[in-house]
Amino acid sequence: MKSMIAVLMAAAFTLAGCNTMEGFGQDVQKAGDSIEKAGSKAGN
Repeated sequence: MKSMIAVLMAAAFTLAGCNTMEGFGQDVQKAGDSIEKAGSKAGN
């Protein structure tokens, strides 16, 4: 239950940081880049 609240709070802060769809797209792209980098490091 506490982890669910933490996830919802993190999502709220993230969405509050991007006021436009362009900003949202940039946030999603950055998240994807981070995931890709983490996968590359794990694979090496």
